[in-house]
Amino acid sequence: MTATVGDGQRYDAIVIGSGQAGTPLARALARAGRKTALIEREHVGGTCVNEGCTPTKTMVASARIAYLARRAADYGVRTGPVAVDMAGVRERKRHIVDVFRSGGERGLQRTDGLELIMGDARFTGPRSVDVRVNAGGQRPLTAPLVFINTGARPALPPLPGLDGVPHLTSTSVMELDAVPPHLLVLGGGYCGLEFAQMFRRFGSGVTIVQRAARVLPREDPDVSEEVAKILREDEIDVLPDTEAQRVERSPGGGIRLMVRGATDPRPRELAGSHLLLATGRAPNTDHLNLPAAGVEGDAGGFIKVNERLETSAPGVYALGDVKGGPAFTHISYDDFRIIETNLLRGGNATTKGRLVPYTVYIDPELGRVGVSETEAKREGRAVRVYKMPMKSVARAAEMDEPRGFMKAVVDQDTGQVLGCAILGVSGGEVMSMVEVAMLGRLPYTALRDAIFAHPALAESLNNLFDVD
Repeated sequence: MTATVGDGQRYDAIVIGSGQAGTPLARALARAGRKTALIEREHVGGTCVNEGCTPTKTMVASARIAYLARRAADYGVRTGPVAVDMAGVRERKRHIVDVFRSGGERGLQRTDGLELIMGDARFTGPRSVDVRVNAGGQRPLTAPLVFINTGARPALPPLPGLDGVPHLTSTSVMELDAVPPHLLVLGGGYCGLEFAQMFRRFGSGVTIVQRAARVLPREDPDVSEEVAKILREDEIDVLPDTEAQRVERSPGGGIRLMVRGATDPRPRELAGSHLLLATGRAPNTDHLNLPAAGVEGDAGGFIKVNERLETSAPGVYALGDVKGGPAFTHISYDDFRIIETNLLRGGNATTKGRLVPYTVYIDPELGRVGVSETEAKREGRAVRVYKMPMKSVARAAEMDEPRGFMKAVVDQDTGQVLGCAILGVSGGEVMSMVEVAMLGRLPYTALRDAIFAHPALAESLNNLFDVD
């Protein structure tokens, strides 16, 4: 047991939160000879393993199987009626989450110099925390280095009537044991669209209510419009430019959502069996008592950091979703690598200029990296835009997956690829190939002239750029 110094048990480092930055960081610190305490309130692995990437993509895979089974005749294959066992989908999801989570826990427990403390941490002063241990009791801890990786949670909108209506979040919707007859989805961002299409494929009727003028409003207009077109082809009702006014229970036990469109002042009533709230996320900082540590947050509660992930308090860092910015697992993990490089390897890594790739796991996927066409024009860059429909891609046609398009933004003077949007089958994988070219600062002609295996999806990059 580590000796007690002052009014708290002293460690070389305290990591609050075992997400995709906190877990590898705690292990790296301990392996470097620093006695480390890792504090986790609920589940090892953070949002990604427990409520985010792992469970949602597991369920997306189940939904795609149902979709393909219904399309079997398109491929000349005869099948019987398709039924979805929602409890079975949930059990598969739970099993995979448990495998990932338990593997992470075992790795932590086998790491010398690292103590995993299950409990709720709260700052009591600069680099001092008090842990309310889940098993009972309090643990005061101090360390010269503290790392905050507490993540974020679904945010509830200020919707009148919500307190009196049962509703779902991105976490609770994955625990349903039956297919909802009609799912109302409030929010047309990445999360809302993934669940909307997923449950449509499970057999639900689905309506998306989006306050902004477009779904995925951060994407280029042509990308957003093509995504909406695909969702409507899947018989999802997409209502952009529509604001929820209030919600209430219907006499039959369902849900009535009153909405109003921007171009039609008359209120409209939507009827559904379930309501999913996908309107953003809030940081898990409200219980940390940040002022006691001298850590400054923004108006939304996200922790402010510089490009080295340092907070306003000396020796205190914030990593992952809790600091705002791109809320992706791979960004959280890169935050860990920045800290590891700087504190354990004597480097000088920063967040400045790093590429932020991501994939939206609708089907077909939307893979994105770098500068969009809209951003390039806003910045006054001289660019050339290359675009090609997926129906022109041989492999996509052979797979009967012709929906979507490929798009790349290229610097007109240097020929460097600045960014791309791949909306198509395996769009995230094709986007990653373009990202590798961007990292290597290859001109677009390197992709245009490369020999790729035929008829791989990668071969489409030859044709995308071959329009000079």
